[in-house]
Amino acid sequence: MAQRLKKIYSQEIIPKLIEEFNYKSYLQVPRIEKIVINRGLGDASQNVKLLDSSLNELTVIAGQKGVVTRSKKAIAGFKLRQKMPVGVLVTLRGERLYGFLDRLINLALPRIRDFQGINPKSFDGHGNYSLGLEEQLMFPEIDYDKIDQVRGMDISIVTTSKTDQEGLALLKAFGMPFKTN
Repeated sequence: MAQRLKKIYSQEIIPKLIEEFNYKSYLQVPRIEKIVINRGLGDASQNVKLLDSSLNELTVIAGQKGVVTRSKKAIAGFKLRQKMPVGVLVTLRGERLYGFLDRLINLALPRIRDFQGINPKSFDGHGNYSLGLEEQLMFPEIDYDKIDQVRGMDISIVTTSKTDQEGLALLKAFGMPFKTN
């Protein structure tokens, strides 16, 4: 099933960006390559139950099974040994990317308490955008009674744009609610 945002991208956003940035071909128009959802575990790395619950929550939110990330080297100050679990991540591409982005923009972000918009300065210089969420409760898939601890996550939207202006125009065209100063 084709996602709603994918249709909007091909029918409305591509012509709009071609006109705005004077691209010669539709292949020059930036697109979203992938969305990476990452959650660091911190002290939960010693507790297998917390690791599993965090992995299950991310799987429910993303609609795709996550991967446990492990430490590359031992750091005694953090009580960390080599190959211990330190986080969970999911990389979304294709149809799932557009489905998650649609839920993020239209359902999750408006449910944040006192939401004023997201910071338009969180681009990395190459058109990729990152935002951090403080809790997972804003997603409608998460049942409040079944969570054991409120944990945040980082969401990185990787685009093919060359500059931050192109990336900002692309995400604004998708309907991302940026703050206006």
